[in-house]
Amino acid sequence: MTPYRIKKHRQRKHHDSHMALVPFIDMLTMLVVFLLLHSSDVEILPNTKNITIPQSIADLKPHETVVIMVTKEDLLVNGRSVGKVAEVASMPNDKMIIPLLLDALKAQADIVLRQTSEEAVKDREVTIMGDKDTPFAVLKRVMATATSADYGKVSLAVIQREREVGGA
Repeated sequence: MTPYRIKKHRQRKHHDSHMALVPFIDMLTMLVVFLLLHSSDVEILPNTKNITIPQSIADLKPHETVVIMVTKEDLLVNGRSVGKVAEVASMPNDKMIIPLLLDALKAQADIVLRQTSEEAVKDREVTIMGDKDTPFAVLKRVMATATSADYGKVSLAVIQREREVGGA
């Protein structure tokens, strides 16, 4: 083979590989656009590995609210610890309000919601994410504290379970 033919042969090989790269870049661009468009439909609640959420078959999707997380050990408001579950469980039966949780919820209402009218109090929402093994007495105190902090709507977070096709 002459040097001229070798040079031509190498030029042809480089040219072909360059052309195969353009469709690949186009596909990656389309994939990125697709993922950007469809990732905004997801509503995400903060979650920890310490919580196992119960399941539900409700069709309505949650919207953004103040989140109270009740893990096996801690009580958190929007990710910030406000107490221990063991302390709440050991409270006397006649005491339903958790003082530190009440203060944190009122602070969240002032910061996030900025609502002061009577109508707005009914519209304030709080979502409780509790481990499925959390004692009911603890959840009852958390719900009572949320209503005492002027939250008109209290929701429990659950995982939506698939409905059975057979009819039940």
